[in-house]
Amino acid sequence: MKIGILYVKGALPLFEDFGNLPTHMVNQNGMVNGNKAHKELDGLIIPGGSIIESESTGPDAKKEIKKMAAQGSFILGMCSGFQLLANSTDIGRRSPQPIIKEGLGILDVKFSPMISNDRVEAEIVSESFLTKGMINQVITGFHCHTYGNIQGDAHPICFSPVKRTDYTDNSRKILSGVKNDEGNVVGIMLHGSLDENPLLTQNILKYMDADEKDILNIQSKNTDLKNKIKREIGVSTDIFANYKLKSEWGHDKMDQKTAKYPSMIMMASTGSDSGKTFLTTGLVGALRRKGYRIGVLKVGPDIRDIVPSLYLNKEKMENFSSIKIGNLGWKDLEKVLEDIKSENYDLVIIEGVMGIFTGTLNEEIPYSSLEIAKAGNIPVILVSPCNKGGIETAAIDITGHVEMMNKMGIKTRGVVLNKIYNEKIAELARDYIRTKIDVNFVELIPKIRIQERGNIPEVEIKLEEFCLNAMETVQKHMDVDKILEIADQPSFQGYLSFEQILERFN
Repeated sequence: MKIGILYVKGALPLFEDFGNLPTHMVNQNGMVNGNKAHKELDGLIIPGGSIIESESTGPDAKKEIKKMAAQGSFILGMCSGFQLLANSTDIGRRSPQPIIKEGLGILDVKFSPMISNDRVEAEIVSESFLTKGMINQVITGFHCHTYGNIQGDAHPICFSPVKRTDYTDNSRKILSGVKNDEGNVVGIMLHGSLDENPLLTQNILKYMDADEKDILNIQSKNTDLKNKIKREIGVSTDIFANYKLKSEWGHDKMDQKTAKYPSMIMMASTGSDSGKTFLTTGLVGALRRKGYRIGVLKVGPDIRDIVPSLYLNKEKMENFSSIKIGNLGWKDLEKVLEDIKSENYDLVIIEGVMGIFTGTLNEEIPYSSLEIAKAGNIPVILVSPCNKGGIETAAIDITGHVEMMNKMGIKTRGVVLNKIYNEKIAELARDYIRTKIDVNFVELIPKIRIQERGNIPEVEIKLEEFCLNAMETVQKHMDVDKILEIADQPSFQGYLSFEQILERFN
C-alpha cells in the first residue's frame, strides 16, 4: 500500500510523524513512480507549512488531488494542507484589504486570520474515515496557525477549546476539523493528532483495508522515506546536509557522549523586530548543512517563530518546544531540560521572546527570556537592530543591556548589530562596543531586502524564501563554528525574580 505526502515548497513533511504512514512523496507534478498519483496511491496526507502563501502546488498536483478525492481515496489536510483543500484563505492579517488565495474547493469552508498556538484537547462530533467510532471522544494535539478562523458549510468533525487567540486570553471552542459529504476528505488543525492518538491512525489503516503485512510494509517504507526527506535542507532546494562531518567540538566540555544535556545557546535581543527569528533560522540551517543535529526551542507560546528553523532542519515540533513563562507556553524549563536529555542533539538554540528584559517586572515568575537564561545557566547571544534608532543607538543599547546582564550573572557570549545600512559606521560601532564590553564576538549583519511579501514569520510568509535568505546571510556574515564554541550545558538553578537577581549579583 502507498500513502503519499505532498512535498512542495513551503510544506513541512517532518513537522510531525503523521502516524508513520507516508510512504511516497508527491511533488508539484503529481507523479509517483512515474505514474499519476491517483493511480498509484491509496491515500494522501497534505502537511502544514506555507503551502497556500507559497503557491507551490502545481496544476498537475492539484488535478491529482481532486481525482483522488473523487475516487474515494482518503485525503487528510493538516493546517495549511487543510487550507489547500478549502475554498479560500485570506492571508492579509496586516493588510487593510483581504488578500485572498484560492484553494481546491473540495472542503466547503474558507479561512481568515486568527492566531492560535495552544496545546488542545478537541472533541470529536462526527464520523469520517479519520474519526469512525470516535464521536464524543477527545483527541490531543497542538495548534500552530495564523489563519485559523474557519467558516462554511462543510460537516464539522471536531472543535478545540482554546485559551488564547490573537495574543489575547479568550477561552472558547473553535471549529478545528471538517469533512466532505462522503467523509473521505478531512481537514484538521490539530498538529500531532495522528502521533498522539493511535485510534486516528488505526482508522486510516482500516479505511484502506490494511492487514498486518501491509502495516509492516508501510512502516518500513515510511522509515526509508523519512531518511530521504531528512537529508535535504528545506524542500526541493537540492541542498543537502553533509553527513560526513561528525560533531567534533574541539574542546573537552563539549563531549556529548558524557554530557548530561546537549549544549545550549539563547538568541535574545534588546527588543521586538530585532531579527531573532531570521538569525536563528539561518544558524539552524547553516549548522544543519554542516551535518549537526540542531534542536530549536521558543521561550513563550508563539511557536510559529521556530517553524522556519524546523523547515530547514527537518525536525519535529516537540511537546517541549515551547518553554513556559507565567501561564503562557507549553512546558516548564525544568521539565524541558529533563525531556531533552534523551535527544541526541549536538546543539540546542533557544529563541527568546521580545526583548530579553521584557516581562521581568511581571508578578509571575518566570516571565522573561532573562529569567529563563538565568534559571538554566544558558549563555546568550544578544541582537540589537539598527533599523529604528540607527547604528549608534543600537550600539549604545546593546552595551547597556550587556553591562546590566553581566551584573545579573547572565553569560553574554556574543552580540550582533543587525540590519546595518552603512558598513563604515557599523565598524566604528563595533570598535566602540569592544571598548565597553567583553564578549567573544561582535557580528555585523546587513539589512536584507526580500523582494516579495512574506519576510517575517507571521505575515504571509513564504518559507523557502525566508529560510534560504536567512541561511545564506548567516553563512556569509557569521562564523557558525563560534556558536558551537560558546554554547554550554545548561543546569537548572531555580527561578529568581528580577529584584532577587539584582540583589544576589550586586
